[in-house]
Amino acid sequence: MIAASANHFPNCYLTLGLAYHSPNNDFKILLIAVYEGIDGEQGPPTEAEIYTLSTDSWRRAVISVGSEPNIGSCIRLEQTYLFFNGALHSLASTQGHNFILSFDVNEETFRKIMLPQDYINNGLLPILDHSADIDQQQQLAVFKGSLALIDFPVDRYIGDEIWHIWVMREYGVFDSWTKTTVALSSVERFFGCTDSGELLVKKFDRRLFSYDLESLNENYIGIPCASWLRYTTDLVESLVLLDQGSSKYED
Repeated sequence: MIAASANHFPNCYLTLGLAYHSPNNDFKILLIAVYEGIDGEQGPPTEAEIYTLSTDSWRRAVISVGSEPNIGSCIRLEQTYLFFNGALHSLASTQGHNFILSFDVNEETFRKIMLPQDYINNGLLPILDHSADIDQQQQLAVFKGSLALIDFPVDRYIGDEIWHIWVMREYGVFDSWTKTTVALSSVERFFGCTDSGELLVKKFDRRLFSYDLESLNENYIGIPCASWLRYTTDLVESLVLLDQGSSKYED
């Protein structure tokens, strides 16, 4: 078992991201502790720890981005990470600011990736505002080799619903976000995109479909009852020997 050694307060939740470090044929785990404020007060600064499989050790890391020496306190951080382009990505929110938090696995550094400007201008649901009285959800995905933000309705049974899809054509370049809008019906859950750019979704009848954005065709992929399915990820075959040992911690 791999366990972080740092103690965390009860009023916090932990997010975990697993990444493959190809230059060293190694694996790393990013753990971020998000402290939730009490009675509306802002919590303490968000903390990060990094585990490296080859050294079987944890170390603390300061979440600094750009000119900010410390990101401070996150209000929310999505617990599902997207591994893309050598980095882990998660939707994050601080006081009055939503962005994508990126962790470079090789350099072990953090950065902010700004969200699409027209997403903000159109007044859509602020990311991670779970108190809002509207059933919208946002999720990061890889669309045809590019980072993408998918904004879609959830828990709606009848009629077509509008999905907004932003694709960052050039990674890390704010002006390269492009938007596509499609109408889908009876979708209960979105899982991600196939290598060819189709959306993988579960309908309310519990069947899995792929949806082609160009032809607008739906393709039933042969799983009749997917009520058990909660998460999907890409699979790449590899052979890694996991040596037993007790984990160490480095400050």
